[in-house]
Amino acid sequence: MKSYTETAHDLIIDLRIAISLCTRLPIGPSAKISDGEVARASWALPIAGLVVGLFGAAIYWIAARSHVPPLPASALAIAATVMLTGAMHEDGLADTADGFGGGKTRESKLEIMRDSRIGTYGSCALILSLMLRWSTLAEIAEPRLVAVALIAAHVSARAVLPIVMSFVPPARADGLSSGAGQPPQQSAAIALALGTICLLFSFGPSGALMALLALGAIGLLLTRLAIKAIGGQTGDVLGALEQVGEAAVLLIAASLL
Repeated sequence: MKSYTETAHDLIIDLRIAISLCTRLPIGPSAKISDGEVARASWALPIAGLVVGLFGAAIYWIAARSHVPPLPASALAIAATVMLTGAMHEDGLADTADGFGGGKTRESKLEIMRDSRIGTYGSCALILSLMLRWSTLAEIAEPRLVAVALIAAHVSARAVLPIVMSFVPPARADGLSSGAGQPPQQSAAIALALGTICLLFSFGPSGALMALLALGAIGLLLTRLAIKAIGGQTGDVLGALEQVGEAAVLLIAASLL
């Protein structure tokens, strides 16, 4: 049985892995990260989302305090989150849209998803995602409520990723998702609990239930589509899931806050 010191050390390592995986912050462990460590650290993905949401909220607050109107302030907040994550999830959304929309066979879909060039489907998906997120924040407008919406969206959208990684097999033998491994059920459960707690504090019981149902429906729909199209999930599919989930939670926030 591990001591409290060893347990605390493992938790800190998990946090550093999750945050360095989801952002450009250079806080990852100095030693090489094994695949099992990535899977184990997946419980902390919602906390990485908290970091991203707080950063976007801070940029919006600074813009609002500088008397920037809600529309450009919202654009700055979205740009800040994209910069912090290195457009990691946006890239996944675009690749998934291009692959699923343009490929005829499983092999062609996977090949398109690995192509760094962006196509029509990917461009349209990115534009729609950015417009939805931008417009919902501008609609909310009040800086405190924008912060609540951003944090809830970024935390909860990442909370569902370990569940999908646990129950949906990778579509490739290589790649980010395959290399990360299958998260333990305990890690997936903790991630879901963190996301649920955040939604409860943000929206209350009824709003949290609405957001969880939306995220569950999106997860089921996208994973069924991925299994049918390419036989499983990939890092790009997980990125697309995060983007669609984030946009959905922001839409719910705009209707509640």
